Amino acid sequence: MDRSHDPPCSWKKYHFLYCPDTGWAMGPEDSEFEGWAFPFPGVTLIKDFVTPEEEAEMVCMMDSDPWKLSQSGRRKQDYGPKVNFRKQKLKMAGFQGLPSFSQKVVQRMGVYPGLEDFQPVEQCNLDYSPERGSAIDPHLDDAWLWGERLVSLNLLSATVVSMSCEAPGSLLLCSALSIGPDVFDGSIVAPSRSVPCQEVEVAICVPCRSLLVLTGAARHQWTHAIHRRHIVARRVCATFRELSNEFLPGGKRQQLGQELLQAALSFQGRPV
Repeated sequence: MDRSHDPPCSWKKYHFLYCPDTGWAMGPEDSEFEGWAFPFPGVTLIKDFVTPEEEAEMVCMMDSDPWKLSQSGRRKQDYGPKVNFRKQKLKMAGFQGLPSFSQKVVQRMGVYPGLEDFQPVEQCNLDYSPERGSAIDPHLDDAWLWGERLVSLNLLSATVVSMSCEAPGSLLLCSALSIGPDVFDGSIVAPSRSVPCQEVEVAICVPCRSLLVLTGAARHQWTHAIHRRHIVARRVCATFRELSNEFLPGGKRQQLGQELLQAALSFQGRPV
């Protein structure tokens, strides 16, 4: 695929790789930033979240319902309320909940640290194909309706989630040999250099059947994208979103939030 058709963030000058073992973005081997790194908080990657048998069953159930054509060569299935994000309005009409096959997946999420109280109110399935040139442009998910955690289950093939930041300023890098909890607290002296934020892209390698959770800075400050060149076989992604504080107990729309949650967690839904 011609690189000129990839989203603009694929043209970033400086590329780093996310390391799930350290939580840092590392300069790739044989690059000018080999041996340099910076902390990249807000990413949790849970490998082998579902078995190959569960994966096959889930995709079979998805394919039993119609897929709708979406933007940039994707197909989609939505399980959630109809939302006008610009006007901050939503309608319950037609929303009967998440699909039945997701109930076991949601229950399993609750055994992992940081997801114990996760209650999704919306599920969006996206179908990527290299033949359709599927991709998704850099974007931040809405924060008016959707809450802190974005949770995505990656099925059928591995992919790369590309993170970029449009904030001004620079990122402070340190020697990868110095990585540890005391790097930036002044207790040790480590070599450092900086790089402009807007010229950095961080690649998160997401294995097949893994669960990716974005929170904090990775959710609110860094956009995420899928480049066409990283779709080499069919990929299905199920993304689960929770409610923002405005729709939770104590929020000004808590009653509507309660209705949404009650419907969502009945697990009786069909694509809307």
